[in-house]
Amino acid sequence: MFDFMDMDFNSGGETGEPSGSGPYIPDAGECMRCGMCVGSCPTFRLFQVDEETPRRRIRTIGKLLVENQPVSDAELQHLNNCLQCRACEPACPSRMAYGELFDRARAALASQAPIDWLAKLAFRVIEQKRWRNRLMPLMDLYLKTGLRTPLRKSGLLKKLRLAEAEALLTPPALTALKPLYPATANRRGNVALFTGCVAEPFDRETLLAAIKLLNAIGFDVSVPPQQGCCGAIHQHNGQSAAGLIANNLRVFNALPVDAVIHTASGCGAMLSEYRADDDAAVQLFGSRLADINEFLLQHWPEDLLLKPVDGTAAVHEPCSQRNVLKNQQAVYALLAKIPGLAVAPLADNRICCGAGGSYMLTHPDNAEALRTLKTQAVAAAAASTVVSGNFGCMCFLNADPALNGQKIVHPIRLLAGALP
Repeated sequence: MFDFMDMDFNSGGETGEPSGSGPYIPDAGECMRCGMCVGSCPTFRLFQVDEETPRRRIRTIGKLLVENQPVSDAELQHLNNCLQCRACEPACPSRMAYGELFDRARAALASQAPIDWLAKLAFRVIEQKRWRNRLMPLMDLYLKTGLRTPLRKSGLLKKLRLAEAEALLTPPALTALKPLYPATANRRGNVALFTGCVAEPFDRETLLAAIKLLNAIGFDVSVPPQQGCCGAIHQHNGQSAAGLIANNLRVFNALPVDAVIHTASGCGAMLSEYRADDDAAVQLFGSRLADINEFLLQHWPEDLLLKPVDGTAAVHEPCSQRNVLKNQQAVYALLAKIPGLAVAPLADNRICCGAGGSYMLTHPDNAEALRTLKTQAVAAAAASTVVSGNFGCMCFLNADPALNGQKIVHPIRLLAGALP
């Protein structure tokens, strides 16, 4: 009943095992007998009901993608409650490609109903870099003129369903990054920096820290202005990301660079799973794609010694880093290069912080409940610094008043600050 359509089940031989390599949904009985995914599911942590688990959502996805059956409003609600953290994937003994199946289910649902005006506008802003650039001065003016307090009190933001997004606003960078930053040490190569869409104006400090570090270890850094959003928000909400993917493949594959570096693990997860009709373009892009932490660790010069930093750094491991990129240990190894800095994982890292890409905007109650658990873990850690490798997580957590002014930063900002 739950055999997935991408598999070739007629050529599996006598064993009956599928011979294809695409995603699949395990047999329903197998899925219901397991439950290995339940303990890692954040919505099960919140609601403690089986309907809020991956194994029950798989039944709904099977109805949509395989059986072409309608789903109830309750099934749809439980499906949409998923944060797409993909913590169920490493826990699943059946190797289920839950993230891809979820995206396909979302696409199937989106094709059946038009999106509302606010979502349509948000997608267009993400797609159009010129629109975003024109909005930034207006946002900066809004934050500086004192309009924030009376507008919040008016209730207009809630009526327009913009309150959650407005709460995340911080002053944006208003100038563009330069197209090239030459190495400041003996030149060893040239890399390109992926800046993302929202992170480019709102997480400029991290991007500049990445450039500073890459320059310090001998790499020129190119920042192509034609690059765009990675496409994650579109794809995870049932919209086509094909145009965004094609643009980034074209822009970055045309550059004579040794690597394409990403700093946000959420973008990196999407970039690492790019698919397009042009397999050669995807392979070239993927062969040069690198996470900033792993790249720095691999190319760190033995004679580059950092200044001592007294204190403790607690490491928040984003879901995209733990469950998709699976490279969180690079952060610990990199921070260990700072003399005097004690490094430890934040408690309960396997549970999502609630950001979930656009989830913090579409499901604010669930997201805030999960954020409360995470900020409690931050308080219990009593660390002088908390780091996270994903801009979305940092943005969402830093907007919580419960942090009492403590700011979560990208780990490479600590390293850049410790450069001699």
